[in-house]
Amino acid sequence: MLQPLLTSLLAQTDIVLSDKQQQQLVAYVELLDKWNKAYNLTSVRDPKEMMVKHIMDSLVVAPHLTGKHYIDVGTGPGLPGIVLAIALPDTQFVLLDSLGKRVRFLMQVKHALGLDNVTPVQSRVEEYQPSVKLDGVLSRAFASLQDMVQWCSHLIDDSGRFIALKGQFPDEELENLPAGTKFEQDISLDVPKLDAERHLIILSKD
Repeated sequence: MLQPLLTSLLAQTDIVLSDKQQQQLVAYVELLDKWNKAYNLTSVRDPKEMMVKHIMDSLVVAPHLTGKHYIDVGTGPGLPGIVLAIALPDTQFVLLDSLGKRVRFLMQVKHALGLDNVTPVQSRVEEYQPSVKLDGVLSRAFASLQDMVQWCSHLIDDSGRFIALKGQFPDEELENLPAGTKFEQDISLDVPKLDAERHLIILSKD
């Protein structure tokens, strides 16, 4: 049921995934659906909807990540981090969330799918100290750009990037960026079967 849907959605993008990667994405949705019944990890209940609203919505970010080590802050059930880790197996992802049930789910996904490039961590973002140099901070439905920069600034050095997945273009948030933050780029994202605006906002330290 889910595999043909994923294949048809991918055909509407330039993203190429192996059979194994597609199987991992389907297995992830199945795990999310199973755990969601008990742990309420996402408001999206239908696995077919998850494939569009969660998987494809995260997957379209993959072509725009060129670094080797990222942190996904407020990852929730692993969005976009798990999806990107499947799509980019040579890139490392720290998945950060403050809720234990979410991190337990992420550990289960890591184990079940054999994702060696994923490190789930339970912590508040402002308390987390990375042990390696990070190329960027990712967020999806996490916080305003202002809060993201203030809470996450210690996670990257001057060469790092803040990468936020947004719905409508965040004019007001960009006007209120903290001092020392530079707006680098807005990338419009096209998500198959999703009739909504999507923007990837990239910021740097100035």
